[in-house]
Amino acid sequence: MTVERSDLKPLEWLGTSRWVVHNWPKGARTGTGSELLRVQQGEEPSNWKPMTTVGEGVTEVRVSYDGNQYRVLYVAKFQKAIYVLHAFRKKTQKTPKWELELARRRYNSLSETQ
Repeated sequence: MTVERSDLKPLEWLGTSRWVVHNWPKGARTGTGSELLRVQQGEEPSNWKPMTTVGEGVTEVRVSYDGNQYRVLYVAKFQKAIYVLHAFRKKTQKTPKWELELARRRYNSLSETQ
């Protein structure tokens, strides 16, 4: 699904990422939306880290809400859109390998079409 406004770089949500974020608590959704809006405006998110293990140019946005940690992995290096690769609630200190692998598969599929 694509979200567009003429003054913003569009978002494209891959796989179930939009559905996952939609089902988070309102505060986590709001925080995620604010961070992605910053990215659409060409700014850096307020809390992020590069995720080169997933792919070149992939960034992890970190959102804390109500004692929980929420993560969104996206890539903005492509001209057409910002692609949200994966979203998940982080339950442990280390990101589970399967979460990273899912994002990596979506990134690799995307890279083949760009």
